[in-house]
Amino acid sequence: MAKNRKVIITCAVTGAIHTPSMSPHLPVTAEEIIDAAVGAAEAGAALVHVHARNPVTGQPDQSPEAFEPFLKVIKQRSNCVINITTGGAPTMGVEERLGPCAHFKPEVASLNMGSMNFGLYPMLARFKDFKHDWERPYLEGSKDRIFKNTFQDIENILTTCAENNTRFEIECYDIGHLYTLAHFVDRGLVKPPFFVQSVFGILGGIGPHPEDVIHMKRTADRLFGDQYQWSVLGAGAISCRSPPWRSRWAAICGSVSRIRSGSARASSPNPTPTRSGRPA
Repeated sequence: MAKNRKVIITCAVTGAIHTPSMSPHLPVTAEEIIDAAVGAAEAGAALVHVHARNPVTGQPDQSPEAFEPFLKVIKQRSNCVINITTGGAPTMGVEERLGPCAHFKPEVASLNMGSMNFGLYPMLARFKDFKHDWERPYLEGSKDRIFKNTFQDIENILTTCAENNTRFEIECYDIGHLYTLAHFVDRGLVKPPFFVQSVFGILGGIGPHPEDVIHMKRTADRLFGDQYQWSVLGAGAISCRSPPWRSRWAAICGSVSRIRSGSARASSPNPTPTRSGRPA
């Protein structure tokens, strides 16, 4: 019988998708981000994926100064690996998004493997009143906004972070992103073993149906063989549906002994209400 592999849990404690008006529990201040990250580590998360926000308005903030108040404290109070985003927010350019990783030189950084439509605007149907002026335009703007990560952008991130020995959580939102990753593997800019985070359920990316998950996994296996660790992420309410999607994903991959990596991102960067309106 094949030996089971340990599960790697990644927790994204606050992202750049949801806005403060959607949940009073969305970590915004440095203290809230610290408490959420340390709590996740104490609950079993091996990696903590972090974004930063303006502590007053909750708006995504990718300046190194916004990250500094919580990075060192999380490291002092836990033994988790800190994973800094290079995705930032869809409104930001690559230099701005890369700033914190270039400055702090983390062990792990996230890397979106391509440009894409990133549709946040459907959430306007569920949330009518907003506390801050930036929230509604931020969501509405996603209808005519592209998250940009060109081949040149990805190469810049890879080469900049390689100088600091940073490894990547490589986020793939669609099948084409796997082929883009294969391109950088072939060029030697990504070296095995590497960590593939398959993201399901973002409007503009691959859906969460079991057939989609199977297709994603089979394609990754065909392209990368045993060179990668696989993880799954369900965006927002998808990860909270009943029966839980994560259980289905585990079943799709077979027993743990057949999974190259038994990883699962414990929450997407979207810890807000489900379709029913109940908190996730």
